Amino acid sequence: MEAAILTAIGARLRAALAHGISAGYALRVDGATVGILDAARARRLAGFADVFTVGRDAVEFAPWLRDPPSRSAAIAQVARELARDGQLSAWRDELYAVSETFGAPPVFVVERAAARYFGIRTWAAHVNGVVRRADATMMWFARRSPRKPIDPGMLDNLVGGGIAAGRGVLETAVSEAWEEAGIPEALASQALPAGTVNVRRTNPDGVQRETIFVHDLWLPPDFVPANQDGEVVSQHCVSLPEAARLIGIAQGGDEVTVDASLVVLDFLLRHDALRGDAKDLGSLRALLEPTA
Repeated sequence: MEAAILTAIGARLRAALAHGISAGYALRVDGATVGILDAARARRLAGFADVFTVGRDAVEFAPWLRDPPSRSAAIAQVARELARDGQLSAWRDELYAVSETFGAPPVFVVERAAARYFGIRTWAAHVNGVVRRADATMMWFARRSPRKPIDPGMLDNLVGGGIAAGRGVLETAVSEAWEEAGIPEALASQALPAGTVNVRRTNPDGVQRETIFVHDLWLPPDFVPANQDGEVVSQHCVSLPEAARLIGIAQGGDEVTVDASLVVLDFLLRHDALRGDAKDLGSLRALLEPTA
């Protein structure tokens, strides 16, 4: 049975990540690649000649957009027009900082809804909500609202959210913990950093290049999550074997988001909750650090 679950997890996640980042157009600022676009999106940006120059394999800001404020203002206008054309996911009124490394001074900021269109590298903070009970370790899942613009109705980590411009990792985790699960700050602040997981894949709305800062939060056995912002419709506490089964489901009502599946897989591997030979477990670990 455990071998079958490992096979299912591997097959499902490899299929989800199979659409890796193929050669396309680099979005470059001062010689550094900060985004990746496909040919169709690059051609669309060529129509904004006052903002972008499109070459053989790269898109760059026009020479007169030399600093972060001017780039940010220009790309905001482009994003608005792309949104009016139906090219973006739902507008968030939230800015993402664009830089090669987390925390570095941004070369510009961009509306969150446009991040995948431009293939911007983004960062997020997710929290595994886990419970030690007398007979087993349990894990909480949250079901996303059917009104969410991305992955509506799917199962997710108990807490997770993108890190907006100017915000920190723990700050985001604590804020999201309250909004999504009603976890008070004093408890949420006890979340233990557990490294990162990287997601690299193409989606209908563009390229997802995201680094997730993973945390484990050991919750009191009697704690019951309560969503505060309407983005979660229910929460479910399951055993670790059931968590493993869930992230191996390829389709259906209980499918877990790809992002959350990788975070859960990371937890299961770190806590030796999966049984299998070294080769099978190694192939699953490789999914957490894609090279494409």
